[in-house]
Amino acid sequence: MSTSDKAGTPQLLVLQKIRQILECFTIEQPELSLQQITRATGLPASTCQRLVNNLLREGFLDRNGDTYRIGLGLVRWAAPGTFGLDMVQLTRPALQQLRDRTGESACLYVRDGPFRTVVGLAETHHAVMRLFMVGMVMSLHAGSAGKVFMAFDPTARRAAVGHGLTPHTSRTVVDIDLLDQQLEEVRRVGYSASFEERDVGAASISAPVFGSTGELVAALGIGAPTQRLTPADVSRLAPQVIEAAEEASRRLGYRPGIRRAPLATDSATER
Repeated sequence: MSTSDKAGTPQLLVLQKIRQILECFTIEQPELSLQQITRATGLPASTCQRLVNNLLREGFLDRNGDTYRIGLGLVRWAAPGTFGLDMVQLTRPALQQLRDRTGESACLYVRDGPFRTVVGLAETHHAVMRLFMVGMVMSLHAGSAGKVFMAFDPTARRAAVGHGLTPHTSRTVVDIDLLDQQLEEVRRVGYSASFEERDVGAASISAPVFGSTGELVAALGIGAPTQRLTPADVSRLAPQVIEAAEEASRRLGYRPGIRRAPLATDSATER
């Protein structure tokens, strides 16, 4: 049985309520009134006030007039947990879990101008695999990860178009109108799937990874031979890729609802 507090409420439930209160605070709304906290959590006003006062007394919250914010004490205690960790370390569990669930190699990419680079890798255990290595550099316009960057970051699209949409295979998209149609679809469904755009016999599915302020920071996805990853497999695998990318985003501090709106692509002036 759960140990109860003096009021008879299980401590686990108290912790859940405390978490509800702390999760109300975001980068967009760092300061909230007691009324806003009560409304956001749905807790009874008396319960919310009691817990907020307790959190204030223990340093989990700070008060500025009639508003509250995350306490500097809590920030200080959290610092050792993130010290020395970079994006690759923080997202590694999401990569490994995606590899284990799908059986295919999972990769994390970052962008540099018109190129993308593999910075994290959880390699498949299959004997027949699509070869990936940390440090591999690839163009943006060919492959699902690159299209994720272009779909959610207009500067990436401009960099790719400015560098030139050179064909890697007969299936590489080099028509800007078609590319823009595909990027719009990526934004709509939240992922990209590509088949033999960069290498014959290779396919991939990728989704966006967002940082703490809502900016696109990486793309995460799986790559496999087309004998194991076909268009018929996308409906089964894409939700798992999206889930892994969302988990990676959460590990980087992203909170749903703070993503920045895409900027205009200025596509008409680039043709």
